[in-house]
Amino acid sequence: MSTSYQNFIDGKWVDALGGETFENRNPADWEEVVGVFPKSMKEDVDRAVKAATEAQKDWKKVPVPVRGAILTKAADLLVERKEEYSRDMTREMGKVLTETRGDVQEAIDTGYYAGSEGRRFFGRTVPSELPNKAAFTTHLPLGVVGLIAPWNFPMAIPSWKSFPALLAGNGVVFKPASDVPLSGTHFIRTLIDAGVPPKLLNLVHGTGGSVGGPIIEHEGLQGISFTGSTAVGKLITRVSADTLKRVSLELGGKNAQIVWEDADLDLALEGVLWGAFGTTGQRCTATSRLIIHEAVHDMFLDMLIEAIGKLTLGNGLEEGVDIGPLVNEEQLKMMVDYTQIGLEGGAELRVGGEVASDGALDKGFFFKPTVFSGVTPEMRIATEEIFGPILSVLKVSDWDEAVAVHNNTDYGLSSSLYTKNLNLSFHAVDDLVAGITYINAPTIGAECHLPFGGCKGTGNGHREGGWGPYEFFSETKTVYFDYSGALQRAQIDTEEV
Repeated sequence: MSTSYQNFIDGKWVDALGGETFENRNPADWEEVVGVFPKSMKEDVDRAVKAATEAQKDWKKVPVPVRGAILTKAADLLVERKEEYSRDMTREMGKVLTETRGDVQEAIDTGYYAGSEGRRFFGRTVPSELPNKAAFTTHLPLGVVGLIAPWNFPMAIPSWKSFPALLAGNGVVFKPASDVPLSGTHFIRTLIDAGVPPKLLNLVHGTGGSVGGPIIEHEGLQGISFTGSTAVGKLITRVSADTLKRVSLELGGKNAQIVWEDADLDLALEGVLWGAFGTTGQRCTATSRLIIHEAVHDMFLDMLIEAIGKLTLGNGLEEGVDIGPLVNEEQLKMMVDYTQIGLEGGAELRVGGEVASDGALDKGFFFKPTVFSGVTPEMRIATEEIFGPILSVLKVSDWDEAVAVHNNTDYGLSSSLYTKNLNLSFHAVDDLVAGITYINAPTIGAECHLPFGGCKGTGNGHREGGWGPYEFFSETKTVYFDYSGALQRAQIDTEEV
């Protein structure tokens, strides 16, 4: 019998008001039901916003270091629960256990970082242009914010959003992706157990249409933080404009690893295998394009194809498995479609390109790691986000061509260059249009204390990770304190005074 789970609204674990539910199944074994969850609607979102609004009135008065101590406690609890949460995450979204442990660890690190921010949530003291007058800034919370997270990092990305939002003094309405509701439940339960006021933090399960839409349309929310597709991000921007919500968008990517003629090819090979096929290619920072200098193109491509043949697909809970399933059947069908698109576009399929269904794999959504060579910059597989284990290989002859090929995309998230040339490395920092550049490292591997995000179709300029979200989730208030005892006029031409 399947375990049933609930929303967390107004300080209580409750069913959806409409009574509807949905099943959460294991993508490696579709016969396994991980749990049954409430399919919520607008009425549930309304209850969550109302509860958070009331609780936030008291939370904003709690000293910031005290808020930070609660978030530190949450990180401590995540350490204790790491293995349980990691195994459940693999069951519901598929990536291998070493990766889900890393996912929970990212939440742990983010929690400790947030805790430390509680004692350095600094404003600025600025000299006034007038005598006997002080000027400084402080931070105020936005109010109540809506957080909408994706399925590929079910605990790391919610932590990137929730910890800064709470530290800044906000109430939270959180919608996890419907593919990973159990991880969302674990995360919220941990925060509540750590001492976050129950009514302040609300968990609403459901689909993008039934819950996500009401969140972005809700007039009681002052901010939205969303991670997902560029198409949905544009929709959120349009809808949120009517209520002037503050919006942070972390969207798609079409990231490239460049391998130069002087690169350490063994190191570059490890990088592209991890960047392209880690998390089954289901990362916004995944290496979707491999740009190789013509001098080493053929050699490196042969090395890559040989190495891919040694990768093992399977259930992520099993030892020795390198690549898990895609998260659902829709993603699997998309890989089949993009393989056909690549073939029809004239690219050469070198390895993979088909559903893996041998033995136990036929119970899940497995797709073989796929490489296309002979790809040109204008092909669809070279420009569109695929979000799966399909890699496009492009050949270049000089740096200007490499930069042009790299930048020929609507996205600008992550980039990578393998080279021993120090000068070229710094040119890459200047020339590659991306929010992140790695030198001699793959396109994946964000650290929680550094800004994460990109440009062009990747987002709207805000950053997650590091100090950016603490600024996003707070209002900067400027304070002028005049102790002169007389009227002093700033912004007046001194020659006329």
